[in-house]
Amino acid sequence: MKRLYDAKCDYKLLNPLKLAFVGDGVYELLVREKLVCEGNYPVGKLNKMKVEKVCCKAQSEAISKLSSFLTEEELTIFKRGRNTHTNHTPKNASDEEYHKATGLEALIGYTYLKGDIKRVRELFDLI
Repeated sequence: MKRLYDAKCDYKLLNPLKLAFVGDGVYELLVREKLVCEGNYPVGKLNKMKVEKVCCKAQSEAISKLSSFLTEEELTIFKRGRNTHTNHTPKNASDEEYHKATGLEALIGYTYLKGDIKRVRELFDLI
């Protein structure tokens, strides 16, 4: 499978926050699809379940599950995202959780823009 919008994009030159911006959307779509396919829940319940999985704390825990499965390239991208300076930390997350979540989102965004949808799925399934 190809990316949803197959525009030319030099993903290797994008800064980690732009990769995380894309990765956040891809990750949320994966979570939403998984939840919808798991059961017949009302939309309000689905949204609550989604929020529990697409938050800094959950994403920070998710990267801990992935770390031993990452390639050197993937680990480098994660670290670039994690170490990027931002002026924003959500009120419900620690700085460490926020930075790890940003690293995970950068990794997902990079892998998606690279066009390696199979690997995006593998990473998501490991989480």
